[in-house]
Amino acid sequence: MKKNFKIYALIWAVLLVAFNVVVFLVRPVIPGYAINYDARFWIAWAFILAASLGNLMCAHFAFKADNLKKMFYNLPLITVSRSALVVMLSAGCILMLIPNCPAWIAAVVCILILAFNAIAVAKAVWAADTVSGIDEKVKTQTAFIKNLTIDAEGLLARAKSDAVKAECKKVYEAVRYSDPMSNEALSVIEAQIATKMEELAAAVGTDDAEKAKEIADEIVILVNDRNKKCQILK
Repeated sequence: MKKNFKIYALIWAVLLVAFNVVVFLVRPVIPGYAINYDARFWIAWAFILAASLGNLMCAHFAFKADNLKKMFYNLPLITVSRSALVVMLSAGCILMLIPNCPAWIAAVVCILILAFNAIAVAKAVWAADTVSGIDEKVKTQTAFIKNLTIDAEGLLARAKSDAVKAECKKVYEAVRYSDPMSNEALSVIEAQIATKMEELAAAVGTDDAEKAKEIADEIVILVNDRNKKCQILK
């Protein structure tokens, strides 16, 4: 991610230098026309520079994501800030070239564009944070069943006799096809399931088929009860 940002920053710096070379060194930009470096010129130039820096900051925020999924959520931020830069650049260049344009008009136009751009960027940040938050919430809410499925699969692999293996498979199938979403209201029954899984692990370790069947039946009942409560809570 850092490497990607360095490449982006390099391209950004080259384009910014090229823009300033055109503005300050290549004169006149339009044949037969000379740029007047008056107040409205410096106002337009300053806002273009501010928009450029804003674009770089947005890119830095997007590329500093700690994983590809978060970076994907932040990509619209780069797109929005780049569009904002293009709009500001276009308006700024027009203001630079308009002869005898009052400085206050240049300032008002640039401020309005900057305000709209700031709102667009804020919306992009909010959207990215919202989607990322939902993703993290879903990941947390499904962690119990995912971990329970892994534990059940492990018990099935460690079972020695066919009888114990059959009971472990029954638990594995019940857990595997249960509702993955969790809820704070399910914490009690999920704690009971976790305790029973520990008891089943002990029975598997001693290869006690009778005890394994008793505990497996209890786990299946608890898992079914959890599924019913989970449906009610939705």
